[in-house]
Amino acid sequence: MEFICIIIVTIIISIILAIVLKINVKKVKQIAQNTMLDELAKKYPENTEICREILKKLNNEKVIVEENKDIDNCLYIAVTNKIIIAETKNSFTRIQTIAHECLHSVQERQIQLFNFIYSNIYLLYFIIIFILGLIKKLPNEMLFLNIFLILGMVYYFVRAYLENDAMLKARYLAQEYMEEKNILSKEEINKIMHGLDQINSLGIKGVNYSLLLGVLIKAIILALVFLIF
Repeated sequence: MEFICIIIVTIIISIILAIVLKINVKKVKQIAQNTMLDELAKKYPENTEICREILKKLNNEKVIVEENKDIDNCLYIAVTNKIIIAETKNSFTRIQTIAHECLHSVQERQIQLFNFIYSNIYLLYFIIIFILGLIKKLPNEMLFLNIFLILGMVYYFVRAYLENDAMLKARYLAQEYMEEKNILSKEEINKIMHGLDQINSLGIKGVNYSLLLGVLIKAIILALVFLIF
């Protein structure tokens, strides 16, 4: 009965948050598909050059920069101090996206390393108790589920802090970079910034929701395993 209650409450919370926050992934994708803004952004240098120039602005030129056209998302890997850039040449959001990863590289390294290590421990714990739940080897399933939820909240707090810090600053860093390059007119830059503001108004809420939803979905999966097996 306890697991059924957890499943129901978790689903209800997820739905309520989606409604209150007005999560709309489809709308974000529609805003991001703007041919006119894409053409304006194409006038700026290649992704790796933009990345290195922004890193120079941040006084952090020791970061390794790589471009990988086989991946969909850019990312910063704290352990290797590397930024991997996806194929984003055709999107007007690319400068802000690159700025976001560059900002990750200058965040407090202790927190970045903790996030990397802790995230792996958190996922490993989930996998272990999931498997042990399947084979009925957990002596107190509710205890292990509660521990997972506590671990999940810590994971969400740290990850959300890092992402929000980078997301909020990336918009202004991207604007500053575009103005300094003096490639587009002030009016053209404002058009790009308006598009980014529209995306950010929905996207920042969406990222926070998706991080929390990931924790809640895993909790539901564990509750179902403990209930059925």
